[in-house]
Order: sequence, then structure tokens, then C-alpha cells
Amino acid sequence: MKTYIKYISLPLLLFFLAFGMHKYYVSVTQIEYVKEQSSVQIITRIFIDDLENVLKKRYDKNISLKYKNESEKVNYYIERYLKSKMSIKINGEEQMINFIGKEYDVDIAICYLEIEDVKSIKTFEISNEVLFDMFKEQKNVIRTNINSKNKSFILIKENDKAMLNFNEKP
Repeated sequence: MKTYIKYISLPLLLFFLAFGMHKYYVSVTQIEYVKEQSSVQIITRIFIDDLENVLKKRYDKNISLKYKNESEKVNYYIERYLKSKMSIKINGEEQMINFIGKEYDVDIAICYLEIEDVKSIKTFEISNEVLFDMFKEQKNVIRTNINSKNKSFILIKENDKAMLNFNEKP
């Protein structure tokens, strides 16, 4: 019986170790339309090490994301990267996304963005290519709360756009 358990346990242990070491490549973006403020508020969460690696590859090999004494270039590079990889159309018109800032929570970079002067949303289209240039397994989870309707979807490299329609039907 002990030998049987040993032979079953070893492959199971190797299986779980192999999958336990696999790194997940995911970002989560929350989008909320705040009608009273005529604003679309965006919060993007990205693993710090993944964000740091893409900034090093694209802009500055010496850049380092850290809680204290961080280079002033970091915010500039994050803003530049996010604006190059994320686009939003509201009612068919390309929107200007403002980078508000970022903070770190353990191993996550939380980036705050905003679109101002949004009077109403009938259609909402997003393209999110964050980290697709670094990891083929990257998945970008999008969660929206627009016009009191919650929607969620996952964008991948082969399908990096989503469109939501809020037109009222007669």
C-alpha cells in the first residue's frame, strides 16, 4: 500500500509543482462612468515586475519601480506606455485618456486614468494591448460599470477590442 501511494504521489506532486510555478500574465482594468461628474474613471492593475520589464524594454533599461526614491521618469513612461496600448472610443469618437497617477500595493501597480467631459454613452469601444508585446499568454480583464450596467470580458492578443452598445431600443 505504501509503495502504491508513493507511485501515485510522486506524479501528482510533480504535476502540481509544474503548474504552481507557472506565472500568470494578467491585468485587470475597471471602468466606471460617473454621470454626475461627466467622467469615465479607469483603474488598471498590472503586476509591478511585468510593468517594470516592459518599461525597461521600451524606454530605459535602468528604470526601477519602487515605493521610495523613484525616478521622476517613471510616471512619464507609464503614462506614455498606457496611452500607446489603450484606446477608447465613446459614441464613435476617439477619447483623450488622462493619466492621473499610480500607487503600489504589494506587487501590483495601480494606475489611475480618466476621460473628462463625457455627457452620455451610447456606444463604448475599448482596445487594450497592455503587455501583449511582452507575453503571448497575456490576458487583459476588463470590467465596466456604464449606465448602471456591469459587463466583463477578457481581451487577448488575437482579440484586443470590445464594443458595448447602450442604445435604448424602442
